[in-house]
Amino acid sequence: MKILAIHNYHRKGSASGDDQVFKSETALLEEHGNMVVRYSVTNDEFDNSGVVGKIIKTLGMLWSFKNYRAVQNIIKKEKPDVVHIHTFFPLLSPSILYASKRAGRKVVVTLHDTRFVCPCSTSLRGTELCNECGDGHYFRMCKYGCFKGSRLQSFLVAGIFKYHRIRKSFYKQIDKYICLNENQISLLKNIGFYEKKIVKKYNFVPDVEANLKAIKVEGLPEHYVVFYGRIGEEKGICILMRIWDQIADIPLVVMGGGPLEAEFKEWADKKNNVFFLGYTQHDKCLSIVKGGEFVIFPSIWYEGCSMVEIETESLGKALIATDLGFSVEAIENGVNGYKVKLGDVDGFVKKVKELWNTPEECKTLGNNARADYEAKYLPEDNYQQLISIYKNLK
Repeated sequence: MKILAIHNYHRKGSASGDDQVFKSETALLEEHGNMVVRYSVTNDEFDNSGVVGKIIKTLGMLWSFKNYRAVQNIIKKEKPDVVHIHTFFPLLSPSILYASKRAGRKVVVTLHDTRFVCPCSTSLRGTELCNECGDGHYFRMCKYGCFKGSRLQSFLVAGIFKYHRIRKSFYKQIDKYICLNENQISLLKNIGFYEKKIVKKYNFVPDVEANLKAIKVEGLPEHYVVFYGRIGEEKGICILMRIWDQIADIPLVVMGGGPLEAEFKEWADKKNNVFFLGYTQHDKCLSIVKGGEFVIFPSIWYEGCSMVEIETESLGKALIATDLGFSVEAIENGVNGYKVKLGDVDGFVKKVKELWNTPEECKTLGNNARADYEAKYLPEDNYQQLISIYKNLK
C-alpha cells in the first residue's frame, strides 16, 4: 500500500508527541513493506520569515495555496492509496483536505488534540478546562485572548475556524477520524461528527524495556520520583511545584524543556530534593526514568494518548496521573498506578507519599504497568489496527 503522510511539525527541538507519532508511525508502515510518501512543514518556517513572509503565512492559515498545490502535485505523481494527515495547523491549513479529496483520495486524520472542538487545541482557558467553542461561536475567544494570550491572534484563528465550520470542512473532507481515547470520541459526537467515521486507536512505543538499562547519573540520589515531558502549563508544571512545596523528603528528578523552563529552574534551584536536568536526550531520559521508583504526571489538559504514559508503562513503572483524558482509561487505581482529581494537590501529595513508602506495591504496580503495555501498545498490534483502518475506508 502507498500512503501519503502529511504533518505540520512543531518548532525544531520540540519533543511534541504528535511529531514523535508521525515519525514512528510512518517508519512502522515502511518496516512492513508499505511505501510512505512524506510531506511536511515546520513552524520554524514562520519564525524565520520576514514581516511580509509572516503576513503571507498568517493569511495562508485560512487557505494555503502553496500547500494545496503541493499536495495535489504529489498525489498526481505518486498516486497514493490513502492520505493520512496528522497535524495541519497552522501552516498546512485545511486546504490540504480539499486537495486530497478533489484528487479522489480517501482522507484519514489522527486527532492528537481537541482542535476540532477548541481552535487552540488545548481545551483550556487559562488553566481551566473549556469546550464552549464546540458550538461554533469561536469569536468568544477574543474576549479571553485564548490563543497565545492575544485578542488579535484569537480573532484571526476564530475567523479561520468559523469559515471552515460554515464550509463543513472538517465534516465533509475527512473520511475517517482516528481518536486516541474515549473522551475525544465523546467530544466529537457532541458537536455533530458522524459516529461511523470515528475509530479509536492508541499510539505505540517500541519495546524499550527489552534492552534498556537503568543508569546512575552523578549528582542524582539512588532513589527518586520522575517527571518528564514538556515544561509547560498544560502538563501541570505549576501543580507539580505546589506538590513538592509540601514534600521535603522525597527526591524528584525532572527532565524536559518548554515555556516555563526558566521559572521552574528558579524554583527547583531553591529545593534540595528537586533535580532539574532540562532537556535530556531521549534514550538517556528513558534510562533515568527506568532508574526511578515511579512517574508523576499531573497534566491539566486532555492528553490524547500520552507518549510519556505509555513509555512509562513499557519501562515497567507505575504512574500517578490526573484523572483526565487518556489517563481515565489508561490507569486502573491500585493496579498499574493511581489517578488523582484534576488540580488536587493534597491528593497528589498523599499518593506520592503512600507509594514512596510502599516499595513492594510500587514494584507490583510497575509489573502490572508493563503487562498493560504489552496488551495495548505494542508496535505490531498497532500496525495491524492502522492497516485495517486504511483497508476498510469507504
